[in-house]
Amino acid sequence: MALTKEDLYSCKIFLNAALPLAKVIAADIPKLGNKFNRTHAVIQVSALDPDAPGGKRATHFVINSGEWLVHTDRITKDPHIELEFKSVPALNQFFKGKIGPATLPKFHVKVKKFPDFLAFMQVLLKMASLLGATDAPEDEATKKLLVKCYFYLITSGISQLNKAGHEGVVNWTKPSPDRVYALAVDGHDDISAYIRIKAGKSKAGRGNYKRALPFFKMRFPDYDCALGILLQKDDLLEALKAKRLILDGAPEFAGQIGNFMMEVAALAK
Repeated sequence: MALTKEDLYSCKIFLNAALPLAKVIAADIPKLGNKFNRTHAVIQVSALDPDAPGGKRATHFVINSGEWLVHTDRITKDPHIELEFKSVPALNQFFKGKIGPATLPKFHVKVKKFPDFLAFMQVLLKMASLLGATDAPEDEATKKLLVKCYFYLITSGISQLNKAGHEGVVNWTKPSPDRVYALAVDGHDDISAYIRIKAGKSKAGRGNYKRALPFFKMRFPDYDCALGILLQKDDLLEALKAKRLILDGAPEFAGQIGNFMMEVAALAK
């Protein structure tokens, strides 16, 4: 059965925008990251798709002594560990939290890599816990990590939708001159992300864009203000009035970015 557009869009977001956050989580939570200090393994997450090159869609990680390399949209033929879903819809449902016999992947684990498999699953569970949060966490470190993950997910997710041919995003990027749209928390340069678009092409980046000032930036005074919008607890207009959200650029662009943020969120839930 051919994939629907929504199946493809969700798959792109999960494999190419959400899964790379595993590296971020391992780096920011030493209790999890230290489990990979002696790891030498290739770990792949894939979904069978007869219409895709190689018969599946996949993202894989190469981990060497705690250093992670992420390869999105790339298949490796003989990983040490693989979570292989029977279909793209099964992968989507699993990462949306609808876990059951029909959505569970096959686990292929080489014998000596079982401890690495367990460590990787712990990272995935933490990622699911963070992205599934409905309320802001209490401690500052977790707030910071959650905002960072959302910024990365949103910018990468929008870019992935553009690459997958999402009509609304393509109509936004195709006529655009070279522009950078950014998300940031004031006073925390490491908690920022951006998407650069030009003539139909897009590229997401982490941190501040350094070549020029962004064309448009959504910034927040602190993590709580950011999470109010990211977790859809706060009204956009009310946040603007109360200066819980500051826009550097024309307000109409906030509507565009806001719509795409909600589209990424809807496809990931």
